[in-house]
Amino acid sequence: MNDFMLWFSTGLQHILDISGYDHICYVAVLSVLFPLIEWKKILILVTAFTVGHSLTLLLSTLNIISAPQKLIECLIPITIIATCINNVFFAKNPPKGVSVNYILALIFGFIHGMGFSYLLKSLLGREENIVGPLFSFNMGLEAGQLVIVACVLLISVFLQAVKVQRRHYVLLVSSAVLVIATLLLAQRINEV
Repeated sequence: MNDFMLWFSTGLQHILDISGYDHICYVAVLSVLFPLIEWKKILILVTAFTVGHSLTLLLSTLNIISAPQKLIECLIPITIIATCINNVFFAKNPPKGVSVNYILALIFGFIHGMGFSYLLKSLLGREENIVGPLFSFNMGLEAGQLVIVACVLLISVFLQAVKVQRRHYVLLVSSAVLVIATLLLAQRINEV
């Protein structure tokens, strides 16, 4: 049980670490479109993202797939920028049912999974059995994502209570994160 908690807390700390704000920004803009009453849609979005990054995390950790780390580090802010732009278009009328958001969340999950895999591979070292650590780390990531979603939903509830229109809130958050992600992309391109 100690190994589970060690890897779980490592995954949780990784997603919630403020220095890894790119992942926090992505999950925040992914969930900002929906009010608390539509929590199932957020759950589906986060699940699509989870499926994507879990699969890539597994395949990368097992050395079945690989990609240059610098490329992935540049693609992560691009996923955030694309999600922000999508939010701006749907701020007034969020999509009903299954939409492009779910497909993008799945695809972008593949990219973020590669980003997570670099850390996990370095932490795993030469462990013979990676199934337990991989599962535990991923569960920690998921718990962290749910914390971020819960924070976004709580802020949304507060803003609704003080009569801020959802459209304005979505535009504000998406625009702020768009600026952050654009600066991050510029910085990462500059480092290449």
